Amino acid sequence: VELTEREMSADETSTEMSLPPEWGDDQRMNFLFSDFKENRDVNTTDWDSKMDFWTALIVKSCRDRGSVCVNLQELSRTFRRKEKTPLGLATVLQSMSRCGRIQRESEFAANVDSGWLSWGVGLLLVKPLKWTFSTLLGSSRVSAEESFVVIELVKEKAAELLKAYRSSEFSSCAIVSFPELCGLSSDVCADESTLCMALLQLQRDKQVTVSVHEGEKIVKFCQPGQDRVSPVSDVDVGIYQLQRSEKLLGERVEKLNQEADRCKEEARALLRKGKKPQALRCLRGSKRVEKRADSLLAQLESIRAILDRIAQSQTDKMVVQAYQAGVAALRLSLKDVTVERAENLVDQIQELCDTQDEVNQTISGGVTAAGKEILSVFNLTRLYFWSVHVFSFFCLQMKTWMSWRRS
Repeated sequence: VELTEREMSADETSTEMSLPPEWGDDQRMNFLFSDFKENRDVNTTDWDSKMDFWTALIVKSCRDRGSVCVNLQELSRTFRRKEKTPLGLATVLQSMSRCGRIQRESEFAANVDSGWLSWGVGLLLVKPLKWTFSTLLGSSRVSAEESFVVIELVKEKAAELLKAYRSSEFSSCAIVSFPELCGLSSDVCADESTLCMALLQLQRDKQVTVSVHEGEKIVKFCQPGQDRVSPVSDVDVGIYQLQRSEKLLGERVEKLNQEADRCKEEARALLRKGKKPQALRCLRGSKRVEKRADSLLAQLESIRAILDRIAQSQTDKMVVQAYQAGVAALRLSLKDVTVERAENLVDQIQELCDTQDEVNQTISGGVTAAGKEILSVFNLTRLYFWSVHVFSFFCLQMKTWMSWRRS
């Protein structure tokens, strides 16, 4: 039967952690708490027995706490027993480091790309990385506060994080914001430091890359069918912005629907009190809100259709050129834009889409390789110009609504 630290003595840490049966055997624990002999060859059996005990217990204690990092000071406090601390923990950490089971946090985070550096000093870790003299001089001495990464645990966390992403609502999004990632990984990573370590491991495995877009920290994941993640491109950022717009627009539509329901309920209450003029005003307000909600819902459906088409075309070689053309068109379309011009643009794009659908049906019976290439370029160009102008119209509608709210 395993004992717990809470069952030991009053001077021990209050942190709950299961401990092995030996913990209650004073004779055995006196041996395990003693320091290692300078020469292992004096008694290899005792040396290896003590080393195996502490190595396994260190890894287990980290796993139980959901942590991937340890330091000598923390271990000494965790394993305190009857006013005594283990004397050989530094030797254990040195041995684990030589065997590759742990690695200095500073060394683990050293081989990072510029994306991490743009995230800030210390890689957003709760405690910034500490470069001690022993690290700089290559010494094997272990300082009390120097942090080590347990390699097998950080690999486990990285795999769990990747699994959590792939089973989440964001699995269809190549790019996820850091706050969103913190949310979906809350059951996997105990804190931000652990999350960053798991991300570093995934980067080592070529499964993620990190970047900053307009001051926002973002993470790009490797997608199904890919061996490794590709760098964040303008196309990735554009699709990410469309997905963000879809989410924000959906939330706005929901709020407008709730507001419309509230206005109707208020109108009913006023009508029951015989206040018909006030009830009529509430109903008119409800109609205006519903009209705005319907308009935004139409734009939301358009954005969703665009994202569906992008998902179907994202492997095409011409997607980058088409997207760049769309960005250029967006800059031009936002100059001196009017409601009439935006509506005309949407109508023209829709007409183009209808025409292309007819073309697709006509030639679906058989297409040459050259014809397929031309059709692919046409489809992608149409797709991105359409997304650009619909998004422009959506921005204009939101601007008009904000002006109405202020008035």
